[in-house]
Amino acid sequence: MVVRVLSYNIRSMRDDRAALARVIQACAPDLVLIQEAPRFFRWRKAAERLARSAGLVYVTGGGTTAGPMILSTLRAHVERTEDILLPRTPGLHQRGLATAVVRFGRARLGVVSCHLSLADRERYEQVGLLLKQVEALGVRYAVVGGDLNDRPEGRSFRRVAGALTDGWSAAPSGGEYTSTPHDPRQRIDAVFTTDGVEVLGCGVPHGLPGVRAADLLAASDHLPVLATLRVPL
Repeated sequence: MVVRVLSYNIRSMRDDRAALARVIQACAPDLVLIQEAPRFFRWRKAAERLARSAGLVYVTGGGTTAGPMILSTLRAHVERTEDILLPRTPGLHQRGLATAVVRFGRARLGVVSCHLSLADRERYEQVGLLLKQVEALGVRYAVVGGDLNDRPEGRSFRRVAGALTDGWSAAPSGGEYTSTPHDPRQRIDAVFTTDGVEVLGCGVPHGLPGVRAADLLAASDHLPVLATLRVPL
């Protein structure tokens, strides 16, 4: 079963919301793993507006996870969800995980959206909790998307990539760098999969029909990562 997964840090929708919706729609994702979703005053209404404008439905996360959120098409049957707040270091931002188990026909897929700490030590510890949560989903196949706040050579990124498959490394497609849109020089956003999930292509969707460069610049301070996956039945 082919599933399209988009991971996107949307900076709390503080930028051009119409451009953001157009980018998401043009990518035609089955799942959208959001970071920095609206999480304060009336955040649920903001999340619903984003989902509706992009032709999607809200699944879980947002204010309940300090930012990570999952959206999907009606193609996905949601079996269960769980919102998780990670241990917080005093003086640093609260972090969390939005998780779900979904089905596409007979294909079951665990899903995690994450946004890791800016602090190296806390970030590394959060990776351990992230990987434990992937196992705790209790499904054979899973996808993780998020803003790692770390580059591929960093120890936290390497820890994730040591346990899961880095989509860009497995099947690069489009662009590599995600930050910042006006002068992208680093890859801190990524999509990872468990063993058995085939990555058909993964990267920033430059040149994808309908994805306009001007919209990518206007929608957020990150570029999105689109992964096309084949999930066994």
